Amino acid sequence: MSSYYSRSPPPLQHPVPTHPAFIPEPPSTPGPGSPPQGYHRYQPQPHIPDFAAWGMNDSTAQFGMQLGQSAVAAGHEYVQKNFGGFIPLSHLKHHFNVSNSYVMKKLQILFFPWRHRPWSRRVRRSEAGHTEWQPPRDDINSPDLYIPLMAFVTYILISALQTGLQDRFHPQILGASASRALVVLLLDLLFVKGGCYLLNVQSSSQVTDLVAYGGYKFVGVILTLLTGLVNPSRTIYLLVFSYAFAANAFFLLRSLRSVVLPDLSSTTTPVTVSHAQRKRRITFLFLEAVMQVIYMGILIRV
Repeated sequence: MSSYYSRSPPPLQHPVPTHPAFIPEPPSTPGPGSPPQGYHRYQPQPHIPDFAAWGMNDSTAQFGMQLGQSAVAAGHEYVQKNFGGFIPLSHLKHHFNVSNSYVMKKLQILFFPWRHRPWSRRVRRSEAGHTEWQPPRDDINSPDLYIPLMAFVTYILISALQTGLQDRFHPQILGASASRALVVLLLDLLFVKGGCYLLNVQSSSQVTDLVAYGGYKFVGVILTLLTGLVNPSRTIYLLVFSYAFAANAFFLLRSLRSVVLPDLSSTTTPVTVSHAQRKRRITFLFLEAVMQVIYMGILIRV
């Protein structure tokens, strides 16, 4: 018993502290106008789809994504290489730079061109110091591709609707109408470009400008086709077609004048034209205006 009480108690085990030995100080309060320090902006991580749910592993999914990116890059390079020199993408962006007010005013000019003036286009100075045409959003006389493109699609749909009401609809009607419209546009473009080449017309207008001017004829064609849907008399139908042709012809006479007979005060490449050249170019303008009756007559024969 004495030996039991004489045994010394075991040493006490003090717990080891688990808190860090160094506590960082909070970041200092930034001064006015200085960005906060010690904090990082949250950067959202890109969402990676779960390809395992589709039965694909990660390596196959990554290979497919890389292959798709390579295909898109190759397609963009092909378009730039083969079509970039003919119709640069910057010109397309310029001609699609429109607004709602521009579209409404342009349609009013197309239906009532003799009430509009002036017809001269506006120029501006770019950041590089070169003069260029103002976009359609800022110049009502600037040609655009939005209205011709929408009118082109509407023409195809109305042609299909008219054949459907006459129990003549077939899916091939859509392709035939589109092909007919493209052939007419191409013939009109070749006629204008050929005339400008023979007359030695040196203008800053691009191919997209001529395509836009040629595409405005679809507005008058649509008006004629819509009139035919209500089954009017032949006299009224011919009157509407004559009015649409006259409006389009007058519009082209005034609009193409800036291409064939550029004004020194509103052009990016000032040129001088002799009296004999001026007379031949005016004759060419009237011939182009008269040719519209043939083009529009082909388009309304659905």
